[in-house]
Amino acid sequence: MLKEADFLTDFSMEFVSVASREWMDRDTLRRRLLLFALGTNMGIKAIANTGEHAETEATLRHARRHFVTRDNMRRAIVKLVNATFADRDPQWWGQETACASDSKKFGSWESNFMTEYHQRYGGAGMVIYWHVERNRVCIYSQLKSCSSAEVASMIEGLLRHCTDAEIESNYVDTHGANIVGFAFTELLGFRLLPRLKNIGSIRLYRPDDNAAYGNLGPVLSRPIRWELIAQQYDQMVKYATALRLGTAESESILRRFARGGLKHPPTRPSKNSAARCATPTGGSCWT
Repeated sequence: MLKEADFLTDFSMEFVSVASREWMDRDTLRRRLLLFALGTNMGIKAIANTGEHAETEATLRHARRHFVTRDNMRRAIVKLVNATFADRDPQWWGQETACASDSKKFGSWESNFMTEYHQRYGGAGMVIYWHVERNRVCIYSQLKSCSSAEVASMIEGLLRHCTDAEIESNYVDTHGANIVGFAFTELLGFRLLPRLKNIGSIRLYRPDDNAAYGNLGPVLSRPIRWELIAQQYDQMVKYATALRLGTAESESILRRFARGGLKHPPTRPSKNSAARCATPTGGSCWT
């Protein structure tokens, strides 16, 4: 499958050398990259000693050292994903406008700099966070520490996936959604659709005190403070723009809105209000 995918999309052309000159012809490089086969989990030595081919362990290690980099790998994946989208028949598949994101913990050696103890799953390890379109194609993946927020990883993947998919909505679990996530995804033009396990304790803000909402009464709380939104809206747009342009990391910006880090004007409560307010379209943010 890997070989056929390369013959159809030619994604191996995205693997360029980190050296200043490249003497290897593309057919030889393609053979070595496919033999190296990161997904086999066999190891270079086992691959070099298995099968009928002329490649040695030294040549395969040379290909990995000079051609297999993070940037090369991401460009190759993007090319393969875009080719998959181009071959889909919209009448059968529809338009790729939604994706789902979640994380999975993998165990790792404690000597690894990224290794941390995961409080929820237990044990030392690290976390891979995926964005998957229609449960078929992974459009973005990232390595994160166990203590970092999943909301920041969710926003990072929506903004940086670099594929041709025009994502409008993102499905997450309870750990991938919070009030800050709702606020920034709304400002960035995405719909956050969480699957909440604590849905029984969720409370909604009312647009005003004048309308009657019938059976929704038990889940409604206070009215939205529109004047507080207007006061801090320009500053929130600046933060959202920094996220979109990549001038600041998602984790660093969202950390400013945590309960223990109220250091900036949009994250400080006003004198006569609680610590939370709602965005103009119904999401909520810390102010």
